[in-house]
Amino acid sequence: MVHEDGDAYLGGARRSLWQEEPAARPRMADPVRTAAVRAVIIAALTLTQAMVAFFCTMAGAWFAFPAVLSTVASTVVATWAVLDVWVTRQVWVQRNGVRSQPSSTARSLRRERRQARREARKARERPSRVGGAAA
Repeated sequence: MVHEDGDAYLGGARRSLWQEEPAARPRMADPVRTAAVRAVIIAALTLTQAMVAFFCTMAGAWFAFPAVLSTVASTVVATWAVLDVWVTRQVWVQRNGVRSQPSSTARSLRRERRQARREARKARERPSRVGGAAA
């Protein structure tokens, strides 16, 4: 049923058309995002430059040789930009840390291992106390 102002109703309860959902992954840090955008732009320009170089080479244009040289240089710059994203991310993680929460499976496995270690420790301590004096 649709109300006269265009809002949808379901059984008398109003339903929102836009519902926020939590992100599957947390947002990238600003410096990392900036480096990633820069790397994507540089990579896109490098690919465009490579296409121009290829077509100029196929057409036998005079611009083919300078285009190929600049494409090689741009490839080096694009590689540097991608490495910059990786280094920036590592530095950001090192400075600001990452809050990780272990999954419930990992937590339960650790709990079981701790319990087994406690029981093994108690089992080793009991015989010496029961016997009284050390032999």
